Order: sequence, then structure tokens, then C-alpha cells
Amino acid sequence: MSLELSDKRILVTGGAGLVGSHLAARLAADNDVLVADDLSKGTRERVPDGVEFAQADMTDADDVAEVVTEDLDIVFHFAAYTDTNYGNPRQLFEENTEMTYNVLERMQEVGVSEIAFTSSSTVYGEAPRPTPEDYAPLEPISIYGSSKLADEGLLSTFAHSYDFTVYMYRFANIVGPKQRGNVIPDFIEKLLDDPETLEILGDGRQEKSYLHVEDCVDAMCHVVENAERDLNVYNLGTRTTTSVTTIADIISDVMGLDPDYEYTGGDRGWTGDVPKMRLSIEKLSALGWEPAVSSDDSVRRAAEELYAELKTEYETAASE
Repeated sequence: MSLELSDKRILVTGGAGLVGSHLAARLAADNDVLVADDLSKGTRERVPDGVEFAQADMTDADDVAEVVTEDLDIVFHFAAYTDTNYGNPRQLFEENTEMTYNVLERMQEVGVSEIAFTSSSTVYGEAPRPTPEDYAPLEPISIYGSSKLADEGLLSTFAHSYDFTVYMYRFANIVGPKQRGNVIPDFIEKLLDDPETLEILGDGRQEKSYLHVEDCVDAMCHVVENAERDLNVYNLGTRTTTSVTTIADIISDVMGLDPDYEYTGGDRGWTGDVPKMRLSIEKLSALGWEPAVSSDDSVRRAAEELYAELKTEYETAASE
């Protein structure tokens, strides 16, 4: 059943990260919001003013019990290792699934049954494009994708067997301000260090859909307020894609540079990287939501936001 997101008590796990902090800010206008984050990747500064914050680790049952309480109306569960190329894959898999199971188990204990979950396009593996939600078989090629698929299995079970209502989002690449560790900030940092040359992993032809975080948050709220099933699975992305070389071109333009590109070669950036990804958003469109801007425009907006941030950081560090 759909849920109107106003006058609600809402928990956002992982709410000090990119999407979680933007969602918390969006929800705080009309709801009572608690952000829980262990700050291993997110930062306290990202948590919006006026939003309650608890430093909590979702792998710790006592921490989960502190923040998942019977007065909640819905949990947005974002807490996860999100790096598709993480150095300790077993830790990523075990702790991502442990976090999700801990949250679900505690919700069941206290009688909270509405949960929204951030999955990923990586559950599809190297699937035909555009990929619809009912594409099968799901064959992820990264441990990160495997962990998200395992989480999806848990959530499906709780929806079908334990009277939960689940809103599940399979994200394209989400970009926006204060983001670190993905292609846009990485390219900006490299060019701030060396404006003449830019190393690009792979052959630059990797091509994916990029969605700005504000569009992402808008789509997430739309799904919760309009989807009607016990288990609601939606792709979140744009109808267009952007290649890695085009990202480099956009960033170079934003920074006013003309660097030489040096490609490392191969059709992907790392083991487990899906070279080409575009999600079908027809199901989301039928629910009444469309992205405001294209993939290229999402990249440009994020590049402008991140360049302003990173340039200031570099200038401050240089003056110290």
C-alpha cells in the first residue's frame, strides 16, 4: 500500500551519505526524521540541520535496537558498503546482508512493516539494454551486486511471508554534490593535480545512465506515495546514457581545460565493472514520474557542483 510522506516518524539508515542526506533534507520539511549512520563513509556535516542524528552501526544489534523503534512509520534503509570495487569483498557481502537482516528482524520485533531499500542496477549483471525490472535471470558479476541481490531476496521474503510493504529501488549511477570516490570527483581531483593529462580506466567507451541525486530522491518519494503492491520494485535512472570519455569532456569543459586522455585499455575499468548499463524506466513512467534532465545534464550539474567544492578544498589546503 502507498504511504503519504507527511506527519510521519521516519528513520534513514546511512543518512549521512549522498542519497540519504538529500532524502533526509527532503523529508524533514513535513516529517520527523532520524538519521542513523556509523560515519565510516558519510560525514556528520552532511546531515541536514534540524534532523535528529544517531551514530549507529547497523551490524550491531544493540545499535539497531536503539534506532528502530515502534513509533516509526517507515524505514529508508541505505546503510551499506557501496563500492563495487571494494578491497575486502567478503566483508562487503557479509556486512551488507547482515545490516539488512538486522533492520528487518528488529522492525518485525517492534511492529514496523514499511521499508524502502536502495538496491542497484548491478543485480542485473551484463543484461540487454534497456533492462526492465522483470528481466531474468539476474546474474550479477560483482560481489557488491551479489550482496544487493541477496538483500532483495530477504526483502521479498518479508514482503510475501511477514506482511511487510517493501519499496525497492534499482539505482542507475547517482551523482551530486559532496560525492567522493566515483568517476566525476575522481576526474576533477586528477585534473586539479595535473591539468594537462587525465588517466581514464578502460577504453572510455563504458556507457551508463547517470541520475542527479535530487531527481533520485524525488523518484523515491513518488514510488512510496504511489506504488500499491506489497513488493514494489522500480528502476531509477534516465532514458539516456553517458560514456566515460563524454564525462571527461564535460568535466574538462566545466574546468576550462583541454587535457590529453590516457586510457588504461580494456572494455571495463575493473573486475566486476559492467561496461554498459541503461535501465528501462517505463514502469516508473507509468507510475507518473519522469527524470527532469538527461544523463549528460545530470553529469554536468554534478560536475559543476563538485568542481566548486573540490576547487575550494584544494585552494584551502594550498594556503595552509
